[in-house]
Amino acid sequence: MVKVAMIGVGAISGIYLKNITTVFKEVELVGVCDLIPERAEKGVQTVKEYIEAGAKAPVPKIYKDMYEAFNDPEVEVVLNLTRPYEHYGVTKAALEHGKHVFSEKPLAADMEEGDELVALAEEKGLLMGGAPDTFMGAGIQTVRKLVDDGYIGDIVAANCAMICHGHETWHPDPEFYYKRAGGPMMDMGPYYVTALVQLIGEAKGVIGMTKKTFPERIITSEPHYGEKIDVDIDTHLTGSIAFANGAVAQICTTFDVHYAPGAQCRFELYGTRGTICVPDPNTFGGPVLVYRPEDQVNGQAIDPGLIAHNAPQYYTGYKEVPLLFDYNENSRALGLSDMCKALRTGRDFRANYQQQHHVLEILTSFEKSSREGRYIPLKTHYTRTAPMQNNPMHGILDE
Repeated sequence: MVKVAMIGVGAISGIYLKNITTVFKEVELVGVCDLIPERAEKGVQTVKEYIEAGAKAPVPKIYKDMYEAFNDPEVEVVLNLTRPYEHYGVTKAALEHGKHVFSEKPLAADMEEGDELVALAEEKGLLMGGAPDTFMGAGIQTVRKLVDDGYIGDIVAANCAMICHGHETWHPDPEFYYKRAGGPMMDMGPYYVTALVQLIGEAKGVIGMTKKTFPERIITSEPHYGEKIDVDIDTHLTGSIAFANGAVAQICTTFDVHYAPGAQCRFELYGTRGTICVPDPNTFGGPVLVYRPEDQVNGQAIDPGLIAHNAPQYYTGYKEVPLLFDYNENSRALGLSDMCKALRTGRDFRANYQQQHHVLEILTSFEKSSREGRYIPLKTHYTRTAPMQNNPMHGILDE
């Protein structure tokens, strides 16, 4: 059992608390810490409720600050769930205290911070990894198997979009989304870009255009209803990623557009022998839809654009592929559990810092490209991590 301390007990912590306590059997939460003590207390109460319902887990202690957690000899791994612009400071301090670290995305706010963390982890010989781990779920792992098995041939291109009008209508504390290390590319982009490199491989360059449409946002969620946010970062980012194997991906992430909630995600992967509709990479499940030429629905021999439809017919002729792997529910902490397994066995783990670092460079290059008006070649390199393996017991990772 690997013992973990959680730093930051905000909105995302709930699913981690649930899964560490009730799902993943090789990780144990020994303590929590938050700048707002009430949040830490609420987190402990949540764990107590799971224990009362039958979970076999200890009641976590509450640390007065993160340094008390770092100095706790019982703690092996620090789970960094702080706000994005705080990831660097917390991760650096934990590494300096000899702790392995798994953090929420992104790795850091910029490449200078990311480079420093990678160098420090390597110098100390410590494991460092982080979210997103959604790519390890049943949906994207099924897509990866189809790709690796050549089901749609060689990958030609991909097209991704995350379209919404921001998070201030539902998030209890949305201001950080519009500050340094925030915005749609740094917030939601990690899910899409991580899935892209898992499915296609190493990227070699980025070109982008970005903008800020609204200089001010008004919060309509509680408890900050009516408060205003000054927007410090670009909130509409779009561009292209060139991959080492010749594939090209287009991506758009925006907090500036009104769009139906159920249609916010678009992710299509194009091959020489067909197309895969990739499930929302912010989730662990499906559906996985595949279209190949032999599946084409017979119709009129005319330009498809001239055919009138009463509703969109985007997926006519697509076939749904059964999910081939475990973890199709919200399984956040799957990547943490996988890293903890690696800590015990010495094997590699999937959501590692090499992946985080490469993704961070891609994410930050869109704004850099837009600002400098040029194509940005990437300096980081990337090797795809191992695909998932089905294990007989849910909650225990492969050796």
